[in-house]
Amino acid sequence: MDWTKIPDLLAITALVLAFASILRREPPEQLEQQDSPVADSRLWLYGWILILLHFAASMGEQWNGWAGYFAAAVTLVTLVATAIIFMRASVRYRNHPSSLWMTAALSVPPSVYILLVLLPAAPGWSLAATAILTALGPLLVVLLSPRNLLAAPRYITVTLYFALGTAMLLWGPPRNANGGDMALNAILFTVYFGCCLVFWTNYRGRTSSGSIITIGGLLAWALVFVLGPLIQAKLPAIHIESEVWNLPKYVVAVGMLVLLLENQIERSQYLALHDDLTSLPNRRKFQSQLSERIEACMRTGESLGLLQIDLDRFKQVNDSYGHHIGDLLLQRVAERMQGRIRRGDLLARTGGDEFSLILAQPNSPRDIHIVADALTDLLRAPFSVSGHTLFIGASIGAAVYPQDAQDASTLYIAADLRMYEEKEVRRGLSA
Repeated sequence: MDWTKIPDLLAITALVLAFASILRREPPEQLEQQDSPVADSRLWLYGWILILLHFAASMGEQWNGWAGYFAAAVTLVTLVATAIIFMRASVRYRNHPSSLWMTAALSVPPSVYILLVLLPAAPGWSLAATAILTALGPLLVVLLSPRNLLAAPRYITVTLYFALGTAMLLWGPPRNANGGDMALNAILFTVYFGCCLVFWTNYRGRTSSGSIITIGGLLAWALVFVLGPLIQAKLPAIHIESEVWNLPKYVVAVGMLVLLLENQIERSQYLALHDDLTSLPNRRKFQSQLSERIEACMRTGESLGLLQIDLDRFKQVNDSYGHHIGDLLLQRVAERMQGRIRRGDLLARTGGDEFSLILAQPNSPRDIHIVADALTDLLRAPFSVSGHTLFIGASIGAAVYPQDAQDASTLYIAADLRMYEEKEVRRGLSA
């Protein structure tokens, strides 16, 4: 047993616990979000668990016979699997079935090749067949994938794996230990360099400390499998401790932890200004935007419209079907109104069943009332929520700057009062 790996085991165990602790604070909807530019941090955790297994298996590489073969195989295959998991965590379409096929194409052939190289005498045809699968497997997945998934990460991985498989074929079966080591290092360099490039394509627009550290760490991790053999072959007198070659792993871990913390800070800042249920701006952001837009109108002499929207019969929906259906209904209402407003307008959720809408540069007060009538008709139409057909409607009050008020708070109050007047009229008619 190689007991020198114990410090690494303890360090990686601490990292795994740190990742698990941070992920426990992540909301489930954030972890399950599809097509997100944010990497799936659960996959990061799974990758570091594999690295923990990698160090545990490496303690038994010196064993004789099949036990040593098994330990060496687990040591190397877990490295490949970790890189592929990190790679998959970084692509936006990771939940698409095509991503599962690509994951298999990127991980299975290289892993099988590693198992064959470690055997005392693997048949040459099996190595050649595995090399062909390495080169053509990802390409076949791309050819069969929908066009909207053909982004930079797929072109990167296809190119790298085609080059790797071609090189493995040209080298032919490894005839000695050096040939086998060269093939193994080539595989490990390819998967980690590919992981670095895929991660970079996903985070290239985000120049945060976490992304820079992680990308640099992945690049250093890939270069370990090039520089290590080169130094050993060309400069055998230079002895570098194995812990030095493990440093990139910890750099990547630190970078990912920093990214997780940055994501949580960004989410906290987002929630401070947005409604968590509908993702619309909340009252705080709405009031800030209303004040800023009125100040801009003062300088330009333009007008501005404000609509206060209160849903009718929403309390009855909550009482009859429960708050879960009520929450889903609010999301449908927000989506429906968002689909009908202009790009320059601002819709916000400013209360439980209240929404506010800023109309930028209306041509006349009449235009604002036309929009209010259109939204009233829009919300009068039935909503289908979890198999229930719901009818609610809305009361809408309108106010115009500068005719009705000269500042944000007075304009808001004016629209609010007219909304309540409209609601009273509706109640009188229904009575």
